[in-house]
Amino acid sequence: MRGATLAAQTRVELLLTVRRAESLVVTLGIPVGVLVFFAKVDAANTTLKDPVTFLVPGVLALAVMSTAMVSLGIATGYERRYGVLKRLGSTPLSRGGLLAAKTVNVLVIEVIQAAVLVVVGLALGWPAPGARLVPAVALLLAGTVAFAGIGMLLAGTLRAEANLAVANALFLVLLFFGGMAYPLSRLPAAMEVVARALPAAALAESVRDVLETGHAFPVGSVLVLGAWAVGAPLAAARWFRWEE
Repeated sequence: MRGATLAAQTRVELLLTVRRAESLVVTLGIPVGVLVFFAKVDAANTTLKDPVTFLVPGVLALAVMSTAMVSLGIATGYERRYGVLKRLGSTPLSRGGLLAAKTVNVLVIEVIQAAVLVVVGLALGWPAPGARLVPAVALLLAGTVAFAGIGMLLAGTLRAEANLAVANALFLVLLFFGGMAYPLSRLPAAMEVVARALPAAALAESVRDVLETGHAFPVGSVLVLGAWAVGAPLAAARWFRWEE
């Protein structure tokens, strides 16, 4: 019975996500647009012969951020605002089941995003990563946990309108300070130090290092990402309020 309830709620979450036009723009349109635009205008200005090699890992990180933090956080904030979470509490679906359904929804969307971005990247000349994709997937999963924690923290502590504004503003800040479309070394020294402590840069840099070189996980970036992946969900669990 629980499995059937969870499956039903997961289908609902997926249908609601697909029906939100603004959500599709954030989750698919923006990452693909960033990849194609910066690849075509060569604005990344890297030392690589082909900027696509630099861009694809960063845009994969961007896709995770847009889905796990922005889309999930904003949708959950409005569900909290309109009492949906409270009403679900009186159904056979437990709160843990609701969170599980939302998690599965995020992962399904991310798989679709990754498939689209990899296809676009290959079409733009990105070399196939082969087995290097496996450790990159592990890093993207850690990034999903971190950004979902941030999104749920905002959704559970702010009013829906404030959450909408803060989530979108934070998305832009992390986009510019995440090293996703251009190297972090192009930032002023002080800003670069701050950027490397943020989850966006940690995810983008670690995924890029793995996909480009096939080496073991970069210790510094992975430690930062791991700290966010632990801290953000714990903070969300501690301070999330189910009603405004």
